[in-house]
Amino acid sequence: MSSESCVMIESLSKCYHVFNSPPDRLKQSILPRLQKVAAPIGRLVGKTITPRQYFQEFWALRDVSFSVGRGEAVGVIGRNGAGKSTLLQLVCGTLTPTSGSVVVKGRVAALLELGSGFNPEFTGVENIHLNASVLGLSSSEIDAKLSDIITFADIGDFIHQPVKTYSSGMAMRLAFAVIAHVDADVLIVDEALSVGDAYFQQKCMRWLRGFCERGTLLFCGHDISAVMSFCNKAIWLDAGAIKAVGDSKEVCEAYTSAVYAQSTGLPAAAIRSSRRKSFIAKEQSALQRPAQSITVFEFNDKCASFGSGDGTVLDVRLSRPDGSDLNWIEGGEEVCVTITVRAEVSITHPIVGFHVKDRLGQPLFGDNTYLAFREKKFEIKQGEIVDVKFVFDLPCLQSGEYAITAAIASGTLENHVQHHWLHDALVFTVNSPYRNGVMVAIPMRSITIDPVTQLSLGTTTRNSDSISTMAN
Repeated sequence: MSSESCVMIESLSKCYHVFNSPPDRLKQSILPRLQKVAAPIGRLVGKTITPRQYFQEFWALRDVSFSVGRGEAVGVIGRNGAGKSTLLQLVCGTLTPTSGSVVVKGRVAALLELGSGFNPEFTGVENIHLNASVLGLSSSEIDAKLSDIITFADIGDFIHQPVKTYSSGMAMRLAFAVIAHVDADVLIVDEALSVGDAYFQQKCMRWLRGFCERGTLLFCGHDISAVMSFCNKAIWLDAGAIKAVGDSKEVCEAYTSAVYAQSTGLPAAAIRSSRRKSFIAKEQSALQRPAQSITVFEFNDKCASFGSGDGTVLDVRLSRPDGSDLNWIEGGEEVCVTITVRAEVSITHPIVGFHVKDRLGQPLFGDNTYLAFREKKFEIKQGEIVDVKFVFDLPCLQSGEYAITAAIASGTLENHVQHHWLHDALVFTVNSPYRNGVMVAIPMRSITIDPVTQLSLGTTTRNSDSISTMAN
């Protein structure tokens, strides 16, 4: 991170005029001017005419000052009406400040209100040219990047249709695809990633993580987990003024505590951490837990991937250990992630693994075969297909979308070659009453590898001579 500031805000304020009725707006546009003209005449006859205001002042921002260093990721948090969107629009230059100054060094790209900057009558391709040119790209640069932008957006033939025919998710895809290819120095995102399907959200999150390594990010939103995940610094706005600024974790925790205290009618001093009772296993198993529903989507073999090609992930499944569908769960029961892989060449010391990510792309839990099978001389021969099964207790997950990343590699955990890594190979959604808000780690109960004999094209059979081990 550079110590050089690329966003400098000094005593920034923004005031709006609020009128009680439409006639007051008309009066304000005419009468003060007439009163100002009549003031000299009034003074001649001994009367003082003072122009009257027909509006009330609303200060969306008042005396806000801070700076953002090059390479920093800063989150802007606060309740609705705190001034977050106004601040970001002032940084972008789409609003004019009432007082104060904003200085931004470098090219700025912004993803503000959904579809902003698009002409609804233009096609997707035409809007790419329009948006990219506004963001500073030349015609030749746009033409060179057009194919990559269209591929990133992935909206099919709709790219040649008017934007007014797009869904909100398609509009977000197109907008994000443009800003991802304009080589911006400063990126501003204002609560625009809540739309779109799970696969595209994961793609956006991966791109944002990469951008944070080289550019400056201003990220505004109510998703505190996202702010803590992306940002090393946070600014808490309250009623148009800075309430706190500093480390993102500390500021977000203070904000969350304040919101919780206000919603429950408690003073902030009353909010404190507490220790929960410890239960023995028997008592835990006897607890009555409400059920949560789960929906598992189909395996996505078209998802983003990379690898040497010496191995292929053919399928990823989430089920009960006996292979039956997983529809209703309580949390804590056994489930099974099955990864079917094929060796394109003979692979010695294979490592097959997975991890489950939340919608922000943060890994929550997972495992691989390395530790369980490191003492066994195991090899997947060329053309051989095996099922790798991970059986474990599924934790109590919050409601939301999750994705399973699966991979096959060879070597050791410290020194290995990835043969096939699939981002978001399987997506599942959970509808849960739990609101624990924490990341979890889970022990594996067992891991098995079942050889699969290929009989004919499109037909396989599972071999009962499986290799298994009990995980520690």
